[in-house]
Amino acid sequence: MRLILGSASPRRRDLLAQIGVVPNRVVAPEIDETPQSGELPRPYCARMAREKAASIPGGPDDLVLAADTTVAMGRRILGKPADAGEAAAFLLALSGRRHRVVTAICLRRGARLWTREVETAVKLKRLSDIEINAYLASGEWRGKAGGYGIQGLAGAFVPWLSGSFTGVVGLPLAETATLLAAAGWPVWSQP
Repeated sequence: MRLILGSASPRRRDLLAQIGVVPNRVVAPEIDETPQSGELPRPYCARMAREKAASIPGGPDDLVLAADTTVAMGRRILGKPADAGEAAAFLLALSGRRHRVVTAICLRRGARLWTREVETAVKLKRLSDIEINAYLASGEWRGKAGGYGIQGLAGAFVPWLSGSFTGVVGLPLAETATLLAAAGWPVWSQP
């Protein structure tokens, strides 16, 4: 059995390494991540994780692990900003407010799927123009749902969260370890 991580995110690889899981291969999925008309954040995220897992080729005994993370303000999906202007708009919208971060996991072996969605409530402090401009200048907003990464400089913007910190980073480890173990991957065995 081989483990294939379907992700371009180095953060997901790093998170797996924290629990001693090293994928045999890493393949970036190539799918259209455009939300469907009227699609809500949680179903959107679950669909993205399933489509990513389905898009990665693997043998019948290979495990393909894929995930998707999105930031939700009510029914609105804040994906990866296209540019600094959109990242600034996201940060201004999130400033001083609570929002949800949804991460969906899909593990596939052959036709069998194991899935889970993890939702975390996060509050950003009220951000000053100086903080927003410095964050935008750092470039850390690139490729991050909602325009921020809690594991970097934006960690200073988060006074409170309820749920999974690793889920906000991009891969909820408790749930991922449980799914891997259920699928037969030796998560807890000694090397």
